[in-house]
Amino acid sequence: MPYRWWPATLAALNGIDPLEALQALNADRRLPRAGVALDLPVLSVWARTEAGRPLIVVLRHEGGLEWLIVGALDMTPAQVAEFEAWEASHAPE
Repeated sequence: MPYRWWPATLAALNGIDPLEALQALNADRRLPRAGVALDLPVLSVWARTEAGRPLIVVLRHEGGLEWLIVGALDMTPAQVAEFEAWEASHAPE
């Protein structure tokens, strides 16, 4: 899928390298969650970087296969626990 960065997102990344967000988006195991931000539909993708860092990357669908990256953040401890429970229940065979 083609991803495009919203310039404000790049400027607002706090301790997250843009490559880490892309690694999370391309991870084999991703938990997608539909949501709404600023009254617009978004998709948050919960995943791990290649180094194992749990991140949430927020996307806005632009049509076809195009997605705009509108945010990336570290999971909170509660989100990590929820994600780890999901990982455990979706272990690769």
